[in-house]
Amino acid sequence: MNIVTSGEPLVVGTTTDDADVIVVGAGPAGSSAAFHCASAGLDVLLLEKAAFPRDKVCGDGLTPRAVAELVRMGLPLREQDGWIRNRGLRVLGGGHRLELPWPELSSYPSYGLAKSRMSLDHTLASHARAAGAKLVERTSVTGPVRDERTRRVVGVTARPVDDSGHRTGDEVVYRAPVVIAADGVSTRLATSAGRTKRDDRPMGVAVRTYFRTPRHDDPWMESHLELWDGEPGRSNLMPGYGWIFSLGDGTANVGLGSVSSTAAATKVDYKALFAAWMRNAPAEWEFTPENQVGPVRGAALPMGFNRGPLYGDGLMLAGDSAGMISPFNGEGIAYGLQAGRVAADAIAQGLARGTAAGRERAFATYQRRMKDDLGGYYTLGRVFVRLIEHPEVMRVCTRYGLPRPLLMKFVLKLLSDCYEPRGGDMVDRVIAGLARIAPAA
Repeated sequence: MNIVTSGEPLVVGTTTDDADVIVVGAGPAGSSAAFHCASAGLDVLLLEKAAFPRDKVCGDGLTPRAVAELVRMGLPLREQDGWIRNRGLRVLGGGHRLELPWPELSSYPSYGLAKSRMSLDHTLASHARAAGAKLVERTSVTGPVRDERTRRVVGVTARPVDDSGHRTGDEVVYRAPVVIAADGVSTRLATSAGRTKRDDRPMGVAVRTYFRTPRHDDPWMESHLELWDGEPGRSNLMPGYGWIFSLGDGTANVGLGSVSSTAAATKVDYKALFAAWMRNAPAEWEFTPENQVGPVRGAALPMGFNRGPLYGDGLMLAGDSAGMISPFNGEGIAYGLQAGRVAADAIAQGLARGTAAGRERAFATYQRRMKDDLGGYYTLGRVFVRLIEHPEVMRVCTRYGLPRPLLMKFVLKLLSDCYEPRGGDMVDRVIAGLARIAPAA
C-alpha cells in the first residue's frame, strides 16, 4: 500500500493489501459494516475471535429502529426463520400494568422482533458472507499495524484461536486502507490504538439467562420497573429493572440491569439480585432451576459514545467499541447496525476519492453523521440516567407517571428512540426538538 501526502494521487487496493476494509468483530455492528461494504463492491475481510454459533450476553429484544436496519439489509424476517414479532412494551411498576403498542411511523415499522444472539449474530455474519465478505473465524486480533512514517492504522495483527479460546500459532498481518473496530465492550483494538474511554459517560450492567416457560410466545416485550426481594409492595425494593423477552421457541430471555451516570464500578451483586427476583416470580411463569437453560451471565453496557473519536488515522469504531448503547433503554443492536451502514457508506465514498485528503474527508463523515443523528439524543439520555439512578425519583415517576396515557406515549417514544425525526405528531416534534437543542454527546 502506498501512503501519500494529501496533495498526491492516492493508490489503494494494491497487491500489498489483503482487502479494501478489515472489520474486527462479527457482532451486529461488524456484520452490518461487512455486509454494506461488500454490497458496495468492496473487498471485505471480517475477522471473528469465536466460531459460530456463539453466545453474547444480551436481552435479545429488537426495537422497530433495529428492525428497520434489518429490512435495509434484506434479511428475511419470517417466523419460520426463527424470528418472533412483538407488538410493543408491557410495563409493570407502581401497582400499574400498561401495554404500549409500538407507534405507527413512516420511519420505522410498527413491530419489534426477538431472536437469541446465538442465532442472530450467526445469521448476520452469514448474510455478510453471502454478500461477498470473507469471514475468518477463530482469529484473535492482537493489535493495530501502523505506517512507520504517518502512524496511520493500515492493518491489524492476529493469531489463530483454538477450541478453548486460547491464541495459538504464528502471528499474521492483515493490511487494508481502513479498519473498523467492532470488537465489543473490551475493544482491545481501539484500546491498543490509544482510544481511551470517557468516565463521564453512563455505564450499565446487565445479567440474563433463559427459561423454558409457557410465556415463550408472549407478543409483548415486558419491562419491570420495580424489583422486589419478596412479595411486590410488601418487601424490600431492589435496585435496577427487569425484563422478560419471549423468543417463541419454548424459551424466554429473562434478565435485569441497572445504569450509572458514570463509569465508576458498583459493588452490587447482580446475580444475587436476580436470584431473589426469581425466587418470588409467579409459579405459572415456571422460572425454576429445573427450567433454566444455561447459566446467569453478565456484561457491561457502555453508553452515550463513551469512546472516540469514531474515526481517525485509518481506524473507525462501531457498536459497543464506541459506546453506542442507548442510556435510555440499554439497546445497542439498533445503533450497531446503523453504525455499520453509515461506516460502509463513508468508506465506499472515501475509497473512490483520488487523493488522500479527499479520502480522509469522506471517512470523517462517519463521525459527523453518527453524532448529528444520535449525539443530542444520547445527551438527553445522560440527563435521564442522572435522574433515575436515584430510587426515590424513579419511585415517584413510576407511581404517578404510568397512569397518564399522553405521558407514557411520550416516554415510550423517547425510551425506544422510535419517533419521527421530522414532522410527526406533537410528541414526535417535542422529542426531535429536544434532541436538536441538546449539546451533542
